[in-house]
Amino acid sequence: MPWYNGDYPPSYKNQPKKIRDKATEIANKVLETTGNEGEAIATGLKQARLHFKKLKEEGKAD
Repeated sequence: MPWYNGDYPPSYKNQPKKIRDKATEIANKVLETTGNEGEAIATGLKQARLHFKKLKEEGKAD
């Protein structure tokens, strides 16, 4: 089930909005590719955190 318009996996509930939104975007792409919700949720959150960590390290705002 893809997540849209403020609908997101429960495990994203306590994440900052920017991470939650990016993780949802990534999770939807993974879900399209694999069809595995568990993998999509975990990958989305991990990659979103890495994305913002990398931006912070580069000194770029997002």
